Amino acid sequence: MNLKHVLAIAALFASQFGFAQELAQVTSNKKAGFINKSGDEVIALQFEKVGDFNDAVAPVLQNKKWGFIDEQGNWVIEPTFDRVKAFDHGVAVVAQGSTWFYINKKGERLNLVSTDKIYDFEDGLAFFKQNNKIGIISPDGKEVLAPKYDLIRKFDGDYARVKNFERWGIIDKSGKEVIPADYNEIGNYMNGSAYAKKGTQFGVVVQGEFKCLEAVDKIWDFSTDGLAYARKNKKIGFIDTKGNWVVEPQYDKARSFVNGLAPVYNGSKWGYIDTKGNLVVEYQFEDAEVFSNDGLAPVKVGKNWGFIDKSGKLVIPAQYSITAFGLDMFDADSKGFINGVARVKFNKTWGFIDTEGNVVGKWYDNAELFSK
Repeated sequence: MNLKHVLAIAALFASQFGFAQELAQVTSNKKAGFINKSGDEVIALQFEKVGDFNDAVAPVLQNKKWGFIDEQGNWVIEPTFDRVKAFDHGVAVVAQGSTWFYINKKGERLNLVSTDKIYDFEDGLAFFKQNNKIGIISPDGKEVLAPKYDLIRKFDGDYARVKNFERWGIIDKSGKEVIPADYNEIGNYMNGSAYAKKGTQFGVVVQGEFKCLEAVDKIWDFSTDGLAYARKNKKIGFIDTKGNWVVEPQYDKARSFVNGLAPVYNGSKWGYIDTKGNLVVEYQFEDAEVFSNDGLAPVKVGKNWGFIDKSGKLVIPAQYSITAFGLDMFDADSKGFINGVARVKFNKTWGFIDTEGNVVGKWYDNAELFSK
């Protein structure tokens, strides 16, 4: 049984038993709809625009007004709004004219909090602003964190970067500071650590203590493998969450470790190393991205992109274009495979391929990543 048959059975099971299936927005001839991971058009291409499904509903534009539909394409909220954001935990931010406000899934207006700016909910939390300070509320309007920061970044998992008086720190979802806002720059929180910049020095905050890394002038976020790449004397190497070098600085460019391998650049070509610095895929590619959890990585051969396995074998021919979505490091595989499919461009059209290189469904004028 091939992957497409497995995906079809999974989608049928999901629809019968009420579980959310992954859907992707697609557009052709200026009409938008949704496909499932079998490539079936489960919601016909009939709308002017659509947004991703979130919280079991998706925003759609019809007759120049936005409303929301469910996964069967039925209206949950009729199109009456000028602009909308995604639902999360039963709450969405919408606009009529220049006025933004909260609604529930009945389309009823909610007065959750007094705020100088309306922020949309993500993962059950939203920011609010009073007297130029930012706090956090839950979907029922309860205060999780009183307004105290100048800026709070989007949560990466359970943690967010915060800024006060030009200094950065990190909080958890309860609003507790896990790293005080004492630093000129701060990275993502991983295994109790984060990279930071204190004054002019870069280092790692380990168990609340700043460990300076001599001569380092740049550190990037930690990957899910618990390693970050850092630059010293114009060369890049990799450090762990304790601030120790695990791969000495020797590369001109690098990207994150995922599943034990990282792309590195030697001045002319890209290859891949393991966590001990051994070159496991020779320098041979014009460009290279991180491996996905499916064990494949996008690589550029000539002007086009294909996919290699962890041995370096080109298992899907280099005949596609790919693009990124400006996502953070937790979505580093957004250029490659995600849960069995990859978004690619072929002959000026967009679509999806499976891990064997088979086209899933058909090609469209545009296609976006799958969402639930």
